Formats: sequence, C-alpha cells, structure tokens
Amino acid sequence: MPTRTLAWLTDKKGVFFLLSLVMAPARKVTGFLKEGNDWFYNAGLPSDITVVVDGINFHLHKFPLVSKCGKIARICEESFEKAFTMALEDFPGGPDTFLIIVKFCYGMRAELTPRNIVTVSCAADYLEMTDEYGEDNLLSKSESFFHKNVLRNWKDCILALQSCDPLTPRVEKLQIVSKSLNALSMMVCTDPSLFGWPMMMYGRLQSPGGSILWNGINTGARIRSTESDWWFEDISYLNVGLFEKLIHTMETRGVRPENLVGAIMYYARKYLPGLGRWQSRQSGKTRTVASFSLTPAAVDQKVLLETIEKLLPEKKGKSFCRFLLGLLRVALILSGRQTCKDSLERRIGMQLEMATLDALLIPTYSDSDTLYDTDCMERIIHHFMNSESRITSFSPSLDLETSPSSEPLRKVAKLMDNYIAEVASDVNLKPMKIRSLAEALPESSRALHDGLYRALDIYFKAHPWLSEREKEELCNIIDYQKLSIDACAHASQNDRLPLRVVLQVLFFEQMQLRTALAGCLHVLDAENAPAGPITVPTDTAGQIVQRDGWVTVVRENQVLKVDMENMRSRVGELEEEFSKIKQEMKRVTKSHSSLSSPRLVARKIGCKLLPRSSDAQPDTVDSTGPTPRASVEQPRSSRHSRHRKSFSLF
Repeated sequence: MPTRTLAWLTDKKGVFFLLSLVMAPARKVTGFLKEGNDWFYNAGLPSDITVVVDGINFHLHKFPLVSKCGKIARICEESFEKAFTMALEDFPGGPDTFLIIVKFCYGMRAELTPRNIVTVSCAADYLEMTDEYGEDNLLSKSESFFHKNVLRNWKDCILALQSCDPLTPRVEKLQIVSKSLNALSMMVCTDPSLFGWPMMMYGRLQSPGGSILWNGINTGARIRSTESDWWFEDISYLNVGLFEKLIHTMETRGVRPENLVGAIMYYARKYLPGLGRWQSRQSGKTRTVASFSLTPAAVDQKVLLETIEKLLPEKKGKSFCRFLLGLLRVALILSGRQTCKDSLERRIGMQLEMATLDALLIPTYSDSDTLYDTDCMERIIHHFMNSESRITSFSPSLDLETSPSSEPLRKVAKLMDNYIAEVASDVNLKPMKIRSLAEALPESSRALHDGLYRALDIYFKAHPWLSEREKEELCNIIDYQKLSIDACAHASQNDRLPLRVVLQVLFFEQMQLRTALAGCLHVLDAENAPAGPITVPTDTAGQIVQRDGWVTVVRENQVLKVDMENMRSRVGELEEEFSKIKQEMKRVTKSHSSLSSPRLVARKIGCKLLPRSSDAQPDTVDSTGPTPRASVEQPRSSRHSRHRKSFSLF
C-alpha cells in the first residue's frame, strides 16, 4: 500500500499550506509516460495541475513545480482551485524542453548538452527558476554548464550558436550570443594547437609537431596550425545574422583582414549560386566534418548578398576583384537592390587594373538585345576614372601587385581594348557604344592604338552592313600616328576600311618608314666615322670596354644592314604605289578643271596629308635610300593595290 505523508510549503508572503503526497512503493518504478498528446507522471498520485505547451498536455503536481518555478508559483497563488489547467505561450524550446524542466523539478537529472543548453537556459529564465525558489536551481546550473563546458570548446560554441536562431530576444538578454562570439574570436586569434584535441574536427590533421596526447592516449592525429582557414567551414553553418556579428567581433579582436575576407568569400560561395566558377584554387579545398553533424543555414540570397557587400573591407587584390565581379554578376541575376549593385561597381572600378577579361564579360540579364552588359562596363570605367584616392592592398603574401600611378591606367587601357574586341562580334552592338567605350579613357592611356584597330576590324567584319560614313566616324577614334609598322601594313590592305582611312594609313606608314630608315643610315654613318678616344679610369678597363664595345657594334651592324635592305625594299614598294595613287588622282582631276593639284584632290576626298619638303616635286617622292625599282603597270582589280607582299599582324 502506498504511504501518505504531509508536507508544509510556504510561499514568498509567509502563507503556509499543506500538501498531501502519496509515496509510491519502494519497488514500483516511477517516471513519465506518454499517451498520445498527454504526459503523465506515474507516482500513484492524481495530478492537480495540467500544463499545456504547444498542444501537448502535461498532467503534473503543484508541489514539484511551485518549489522550483517562480512563474508557476504565482499562477498557483492566484488560483483558488484545487486542480486547474494553465497554458504556457511561446515557451522556449517547446514540449521537449519543458519535459527536461519537469524532470528537473521532480528531482531527476537534467540532461544538458551543447545542443539544448541555450533552450534550457531560456526556458529556465522564462519560468524564473532562480536560486530564490530553490538552491542550485536550473538557471544557475545551466549558466555553470555553459561557462565551464560550452565556451571552452570550439564545436560546442558552434552548436550552441546554431540553436540561438528562434530565441534571439531572450538569448540576447542572457548574453549567450555575445559570450559565444567572443569565445570563438579568441580561439581564431590563438594558435589552434594550444587548445589540444579535439579542437578541429576534420579528417586530415597535420602539423610539424608530433602526435597529440588526449588524456594520456596517443590519438595519432596532428593539428595543422599553419593553416589560417581551418575555421571557415564551421562558421559557414551559422545563419546570416550570427555570421555578420561574428565577423564584426573578429574584426574588433584583431583578426587579419585577409582572413576575414577569406571567411566571407567561403560563406558567400556556399550559399550564392554562380560563385563557384570564381572560386580560386587556394579556397577550393573540401572538408568533411567527422565528429559532429551540422545542418546548413536557411539563407535568403538577396539578404545574404547585401550583407556580404557590407562586410567586405575597402581593400584590393586580384582574387578579391574577381570575387567582386562574381558578386556583381549574382546581383544582376537576383535583381538585387540598386544601391548594392552601385556599391559593387564602385569597388570594382577602384581596382579595375587587377581585373581579368573573362571576369569582365558579364552577360546581359535584362531585356537588352546585346549579348554583354556594356552599360555596366562603362559605369565601372567611370568609377575608375573618378577614383581620387587609391585603396590599400592586402598583405604582400597574397597575389597582389604594386605599381606606379600611371601603370593602372595603362593596364586598364589594354584591358579595355581586349574587352571591345571581345564584344565587337555582337551583331546587336551599336557603333556609338563602341565609340563611348573606346573614348571612356583619355588618349594618354594608350601608347599604341593597335588594340583599337584590331577591335574595329572585328566589328567591321561582324557588321558588313555599316555605311562608309559610320565606318569613318568609328575610325576617328584611332590615332594613325600611334599604329605600329605591322598594323599599318595590315590596314593598308584591309578591304573593310574606308578609302580615306586607307590613304591616311599609307601616308603615315610611309612617314614611319622614312624615319626608321633615316635612323638606320645615321647609325651606319656613325659606324664608318673614326672612333674617338675613350676615357676610362684605368688602361686595362679601357681596353676591355673598347674591345667588348667593338664586338657588340659589329654584331649589331650585321643585323642593321639586313634590316636596312628590307626597309629599302619596302620603301621602294610604298613609293611605287604612292605614285600610282597620285596618277589615279590626276585622272580624277581631268573631269574637274578647277582642281589641278593632287594635294587638293586628296583634300577633296578627305585625306589629310602633312606638309613635307617634297611638295615642290609632285611626281616624285624623296628617299634617302637608292632609286626605287621601276613600276610595272597592272590592271587594278579593286580600289586598293594587291600586288604587294602581304603583311598580317592578326
């Protein structure tokens, strides 16, 4: 037979009331049983209070609950009924956590783990289970477990933070998040080998040190303390809000910016589509979590994109610029906020010299007919030109380059020439867009215009329906004096160029060859002249310098002679064709009596010729070389000459 005992209980106001407890037989097993949606305590005593948590009914007794929970004690004091039902709204952790609370109230052992410590702490705070209602109550027990066990272990901190998401207001009150973030930041700033096994939970653990002893047992594993990215994978399982707070905490703790950027890039690549293509080899390592399982966080991609953009520092680097371009591409795909896209374009423009061509080829994701987003590229160039202060680079250990102020402009000009050549094959690209892209950079940025000429040639080939006037307007962006000899040779035989452009190219090509030939002849004259005395510090040094100098001069003379013969032959061919062009111009003037000068005819058709000393002899062209070969008249098959040797640069 069960024995009945009487127990006196006093509340805060000193009111005594008598509780009758029925003690179960010594050999009868007592505990909690579940039947459907109801939990019962098998103690042989009928329940006098029913607690409802999220539709689950707990049939309990007042005395165990009132002795530990201040909230329930107040409710029982206000109620004069012997047996009643109460509902706990928005209870932290739900029925599972409340079952742990009830077991603790009935004297059973509380099962505290890193996964439930946050919810148990919040539930104890919700029920006001302080030491005022019982010595060594659950709230103090949970706080002690959290400080002694969770905050000293990396993986337990991660697990605890993962359970903080639905409990944010109460968790902030208990300072669980801030304490966990500070603990993680401290571990990141410290050599991981100091924490001992098991600090890192990955399969391949190696370091220059020996095997690790854990409680006197040789584990055979080694901690890889030389890697600075060992923590990237673990923190990537946090939600966006906690991840942002962790990055800010690490920044205040003094974690290196390149490590923070590496963690941000790793997190972004994990949850944003399309960024895997821009992943560098260094960050492409695969990790396997072996000791504890984590579930990926539920992430809103647009919110993540804007958060990542705000977290990124004002730094520059090759891989960092590539990552920014990948973010911009994702922002265009997801139709992110315009402020986010503008900020990304500004960041890219401030380090455009470190970009690569394939990363700049961003497809059009709008209703535009063009294949690539050239408007975005034009805005990026505008930011590059307007960036007054240059942002600093990461540490030299990364793949960075330091260059003078004029070097970035030269690199961007070369990059833009290649970009225009790449997008020029798009049949829907308008001529004005090509012109605006080419003129976005100043003329001083290009020492040679070969890249612009190549881009226009590709554009003309892909757009054969362009009129002569449209072609001439595009060709005005080229400075023909900045074309190389090979580019001039190619342009003089290019059927896709307008006649006026070909005439200008021929003229400047002849001027360049004249200058080059005059320079060669000047060098030869200097060689034939008697060598002057050489002043050197000592006689021996003078003999060595003189001997080595003459050997070098002899070798260079042989090369110059060959080049001179080739140039003379080329100049002769150009003079021959130039005379043919003049003859053709004379035939044109026969129908115009008011025009008698070939130079006026050239000006009539739009060819601007520079003044030269040979204007007094219109039928001949001066040359410093030998007499050009006699020309052989052949019928012209087209408007350009085709009997010359073909020069092709592209």
